[in-house]
Amino acid sequence: MRRSQVEQVQELFSLAGKVAVVTGATGVLGSEMARSLARSGASVGVLGRREERANRVAGEIEVAGGEALALPADVLDTDQLEGARDALIERWGSVDILVNAAGGNVPGATLSDGVSVFQLPEKALRQVMDLNFLGTLLPSQVFGAAMVEGAEEPEGCIVNISSMAASKTLTNVVGYSAAKAAVDNFTRWLAVELARSYGPSLRVNAIAPGFFIGEQNRNLLLDEDGSPSQRGQTIIEHTPAGRFGEPEELGGTLIWLCSPASAFVTGIVVPVDGGFSAFSGV
Repeated sequence: MRRSQVEQVQELFSLAGKVAVVTGATGVLGSEMARSLARSGASVGVLGRREERANRVAGEIEVAGGEALALPADVLDTDQLEGARDALIERWGSVDILVNAAGGNVPGATLSDGVSVFQLPEKALRQVMDLNFLGTLLPSQVFGAAMVEGAEEPEGCIVNISSMAASKTLTNVVGYSAAKAAVDNFTRWLAVELARSYGPSLRVNAIAPGFFIGEQNRNLLLDEDGSPSQRGQTIIEHTPAGRFGEPEELGGTLIWLCSPASAFVTGIVVPVDGGFSAFSGV
């Protein structure tokens, strides 16, 4: 029987039969991305440092009818990453999708009252670079190798999570901006390298979220009563959509980048920012 147009579109965006792993999957954005992949049919490895949180997110996915596996691991520990990869393969046999959502800012790598750019502590700058850049590179090595090994024509998808801070100058945000800029560059570099070395079906892209309320930035963007802070209001005024993003609004772009619908898309950074990156402020 001939498939209907609706069925063809559903198949184009389906992740049924795919095995995904999301790093940083216990955070606000990472956990929602894990849920989005599961709703689209993927079996999802929930990777995070805190075992209790990883179990909770995996349990929520399973209660909703999806398949999930908690993978407690630190993205800066190669041995732990390899253990998580082995557990994932033992459970489902392959790795098809990697979402590098682990990352975040470090307060000491940000300018504050009384601290100039010349006084930023080296330790904090190294910490934020490690967390965001190495925290993307190391999982890409460990899980990317699993996509390649033993395959005549490797297929797979890596999606890195960047930030508006990588391409737009955000006052005070020094280390995090540089780290996410490195993620953008690494995304393009790895896309070229994998396609040239292993074939065009191994793709690498990134999503650059605009401003979403998470654990780390809540106090910066919101006052105690839940209304936007002064900095939060400035951000909203420079966002044509006129609001902060909702975590589930990242799901559509993520599914597109991981599905057959984007088979000819690699090496790009997609802003999901309500127009923030397009607006000059004038």
